[in-house]
Amino acid sequence: MDWLDGLYLGLSVLFFGQSARTSTDVLSGVGDATGCRNEPPTMRHLLITALGTMSVLVAIPLHVAFAQQPAEPGAERTNFFSRFFGAYIDEFKDTPSNAPEPPRRALPVPLDSPPFPGSEWQGFPLIGIPYSTKDYPLTKALYGTPGIGDFLKDHRIKVYGWINASGNWSTSDDSNMPTSYWIFPNQPVLNQAIVRFEREVDSVQQNHIDWGVRSTWLYGTDYRYVTAGGWFSEQLLEHNRKYGFDPTEQYINVYVPGVAQGLILTVGRWIATPDIETQFSPDNYLGTHSILFTFDTYTQTGIMGTVMLNKQWTIQGGVHAGTDMAPWYKGATPTGMLGVRWVSLANNDAIYLVLNSINDAKFQKFKEGGQPGGFQMGHDNFNYLVGTWQHKFNAAWHTKTEGYFMWQRDAVVGGTPSRGPVRSFGGGGGIGADIPGLSKTYGILNYTMYALNRRNFFTLRNEWWRDEQGERSGFRTSYTSHTVGWTHQLSDVLAIRPEVGYYHSYDAKAFDLGRRNYMWLGGLDIILRF
Repeated sequence: MDWLDGLYLGLSVLFFGQSARTSTDVLSGVGDATGCRNEPPTMRHLLITALGTMSVLVAIPLHVAFAQQPAEPGAERTNFFSRFFGAYIDEFKDTPSNAPEPPRRALPVPLDSPPFPGSEWQGFPLIGIPYSTKDYPLTKALYGTPGIGDFLKDHRIKVYGWINASGNWSTSDDSNMPTSYWIFPNQPVLNQAIVRFEREVDSVQQNHIDWGVRSTWLYGTDYRYVTAGGWFSEQLLEHNRKYGFDPTEQYINVYVPGVAQGLILTVGRWIATPDIETQFSPDNYLGTHSILFTFDTYTQTGIMGTVMLNKQWTIQGGVHAGTDMAPWYKGATPTGMLGVRWVSLANNDAIYLVLNSINDAKFQKFKEGGQPGGFQMGHDNFNYLVGTWQHKFNAAWHTKTEGYFMWQRDAVVGGTPSRGPVRSFGGGGGIGADIPGLSKTYGILNYTMYALNRRNFFTLRNEWWRDEQGERSGFRTSYTSHTVGWTHQLSDVLAIRPEVGYYHSYDAKAFDLGRRNYMWLGGLDIILRF
């Protein structure tokens, strides 16, 4: 246990030792009258409290688990908190499961999870895949609660979530943009605090219609990369806040057997397919994200149908309100999507091609209130074709490659504007200059992973991306980035991910808000599931 104690002590120094440098210490070139970003102290306190709580939640179960004798067989945990912390103790025992593999109609599982974040190739929703039987500590604690526990368990309803915090070291002074997630240089942040309510459909059986629901609520700095117009978007688009919340996933699934090999209708707000990185933190290979991801769609709101034709082919079609927009938002416009997914018989290869948005591709301009005539605002309405190819070499090695081509008419520099105050980390200041005619953005990205053992894997990420007219990043330039990272899982509920990367822009100084044409970025994040 000595090495674990040292690890936790080191992480505490990493995060808390740097907490003295907060956002209020960074002068803003443009901002409020004081010349400083007056970030509310409560955010700072919340961050420290969250990180402190996370350390306690981790430390207590570890020390209890290894310092105390095991409980007598059949010993009962009689209250919620004893069940909750007891579940952490069980997680750190890491006892292999002897339960048989659940039945499935899809091809055999391609990847091992752990160590990798998921065991399936990209796809949403997947048909013929068994629903998850993994229960995290909060779900276990609730299942043992008299009355409600039996109801939740009988109906396969789970309540769980995670906390994700990070710290980084950067050659930039004020902003790590145009990267995403780790955009605040040389300081710790709370990226994601998420609670999810979920019932998965049973699409393996073919006897009856089944239903599922997912409701995911996010709080943290990452809200700005999942925000969709109309879904509490004023936090970003009107105020440019550092922290915010977002109801990122709010959908129901209805599974109908008998339509080919099964049909799933999805209604609500879902995470767009088929991107490698459009996932929440525990489902990603690295803490940071590529530039290609940064300017992609995150969610769509509408209705989508997915049909499994056979074990190799799945097709999709849907109608939504436009890229990252709710149907009731001013910029919303009817938008189609079409997708096709193929996997090889050995399930060592997968190709997923999606025309994610197809409409008139015209940037949406409109006025918002606040002054006579309103503020000139707008929202991106790009169309794009995106595809991924995934390949497994063997149990230890696999690779994923993604590319897209994006186009938009009469766009503006920098894309969807925020009329909030200009912050030192970026954003705000209103709508950019017009770009008449057709704007194009395109790129290619590769992830390659190597599993060292059941709890450790390494990731190499490389990309090339071009913003031809500056419609997305605000700069007319090509970019490359190269990142290597290590994921170490102490258990199924706790992981750390250090990484280091080099980013470069070729035709303009696009980093640190236009001051540099390169950036070195290193750091680590922690994920604690509950």
